[in-house]
Amino acid sequence: MELLKIHGAGDVRVDEYERPAAGPKDVVVQMKSVGICGSDLSYIKMGGIPPGVETALGHEGAGEVIEVGGEVTGIAVGDAVIVNPMMTPGNIGSGGPEGAFTQELLVREARLGDSILPIPEGISYDVAAMCEPLAVAMHGVNRAEVKPGDKVVVFGCGPIGLGMLLWLVDRGIEDVVAFDLAEERLERARALGVQAALNPAQVDVRAELARLHGEVPSYGRVGVGTDAYIDAAGAPSILTDVIMMAKLHARLVITAAYMKPIEFPVGRMLTSEMTITTAVGYPTEMPEVIAAMPRLQDKIAAMISHKLPFGNVLEGLQIAATPQSAKVMIGFEDA
Repeated sequence: MELLKIHGAGDVRVDEYERPAAGPKDVVVQMKSVGICGSDLSYIKMGGIPPGVETALGHEGAGEVIEVGGEVTGIAVGDAVIVNPMMTPGNIGSGGPEGAFTQELLVREARLGDSILPIPEGISYDVAAMCEPLAVAMHGVNRAEVKPGDKVVVFGCGPIGLGMLLWLVDRGIEDVVAFDLAEERLERARALGVQAALNPAQVDVRAELARLHGEVPSYGRVGVGTDAYIDAAGAPSILTDVIMMAKLHARLVITAAYMKPIEFPVGRMLTSEMTITTAVGYPTEMPEVIAAMPRLQDKIAAMISHKLPFGNVLEGLQIAATPQSAKVMIGFEDA
């Protein structure tokens, strides 16, 4: 078999691989579809996790169970499943010995409903593999504590940002504005039913939000009427821009990964008492995402911009790094 691994900063290869034997508490999943994540690209730039350590890649996977250890209960050969990497001992694809970009994935200490989740009837492996990024997106939305009637902004319309827009619209939040530099991604945002999808390089962001969400007096100044902002872009200017236009008790959730420290005007926050928090992973969200898949599968499938065979995974990494792409999926049809 083969396994996609990082060997150093910018050095990623498909290596020959011999899968370890499954133990009594393990299962083996024949991979069918695995998504390329922005985290994968970050890990490659870093040179591994931690930097300088060879790292197996792939954590957005779905497939078919082909082997079940004798002590595993509730999981059977032939089951179509989603792997929850956060619930695996080695955090599959994010620093452990296993990664999902391989023909057969060993899931150690597998547990039904925890690290192994059933795929609903009629859901394709491609849609099922979207569970992980959609769970990340849902957690970001949950951390924003938004409700119908709130006005929300999402910066960044990559796969995570698009997932956030999907959940916001699905929850009945009508006043959702998306920002991104790529017209292709803005078109995908519009297709999800947002209030507006705009290029921040072509418009005055504050003026547009004042027009769309109104303005609110706040301790002697005027803030825009946006209730919550979600940063899925990672542009260093976003934090300062939001602080400078935030109304009283506005909320900002940072889900993007910032590799370097950034400065921001803390003093200005005194007049808004705004909340800044972060969101990472998906502690509890995967089951809710799976439950929503049957009614949202068409919208989820539309978020996939490219699909390539595993033999072209290195090309897929290059495509995923372009702003024109949404989710790039790697298939294992020959498995």
